[in-house]
Amino acid sequence: MTGGGTAIPEVQALLRTLAAGRDVAELGAAFGETAAVMAETARSVVAVELDPERAAIARARLEGLPNAELLEGDCYESLRGRGPFGLVFADGGRPLDWEAILALAGPGSLVVKDDLTPGRPTEGDDVREFLLRDRRLAAAEILATPEMAVILAGVLPG
Repeated sequence: MTGGGTAIPEVQALLRTLAAGRDVAELGAAFGETAAVMAETARSVVAVELDPERAAIARARLEGLPNAELLEGDCYESLRGRGPFGLVFADGGRPLDWEAILALAGPGSLVVKDDLTPGRPTEGDDVREFLLRDRRLAAAEILATPEMAVILAGVLPG
């Protein structure tokens, strides 16, 4: 839906709000635009990008932002041992490892997944099945635009 470049403005506005005062991890930074938006309000942002060309652009974009860091490589390997993060933005296009993502988030943390087609059934959709049905999460699907939905999930204690 976004062509893998950046989150749409409506999602960026949501993430800027959710990032306020939090330590943030972005999985799939692309060109760093969304990480820069979240850095406006976040305590810290660690963005990870696998593609070297995109990572170079993102690194340049985040340069000079004292609360933003760009890591190049596999997000799960790069973030191992870091966290917990108060917000994890799962923006990567490849299949996501939800257990690894939850390991980055602590109780009370938020997990956000965008680029979803609205109105699809939960059944048979791996992303929706996990985020909307896992008992460790309280989640809702939000319409960002008529063409795009976002799932916002809060990690429950215990």
